[in-house]
Amino acid sequence: MSLQNKTVICLLDDEFEDLELWYPVYRAREAGATVLYAGPEKGKKHIGKYGVPAVADLSFDEVNSEDIIGLLVPGGWAPDKLRRYPKVLQLVQELNAQDKPIGQICHAGWVLISAKILEGRKVTSTPGIRDDMENAGATWFDEAVVVDGNLISARRPPDLPPYAKAFVDALVQRMG
Repeated sequence: MSLQNKTVICLLDDEFEDLELWYPVYRAREAGATVLYAGPEKGKKHIGKYGVPAVADLSFDEVNSEDIIGLLVPGGWAPDKLRRYPKVLQLVQELNAQDKPIGQICHAGWVLISAKILEGRKVTSTPGIRDDMENAGATWFDEAVVVDGNLISARRPPDLPPYAKAFVDALVQRMG
């Protein structure tokens, strides 16, 4: 099943973890999806922790959950900024309610915590926010990738190959 003409949104803010943004974006694009970056301001350039830039194709306010098939939330320090935008939290809640794939890696769990969608869910993340994830009601596993329904979570950059595959598989399964 091709993901042609299907859109995935990747959330964007300063100090994202470069690999955690680019790797799953490229995998989704290779599967045929259009991946757009959504940030606080359309056209604004954001710089990753290691200096690689990405430009917001859309502002958060321009994203409609009905128009997309999935969401990627990269790690790094960007999630601490992303979770402060009510529109980001609303988008995460809407996609979760629509059972659409939400991929999160490393510190990206902070966004899901703030969106209050982790109660009773199975997840992983960087071990540094394990307590945060558990305090939000999730059961945390020290595994490369944890898939619980529409939530696909991973720990860190070494887990990117199985994480990106699980995310793309979830998109394809949703289309099937």
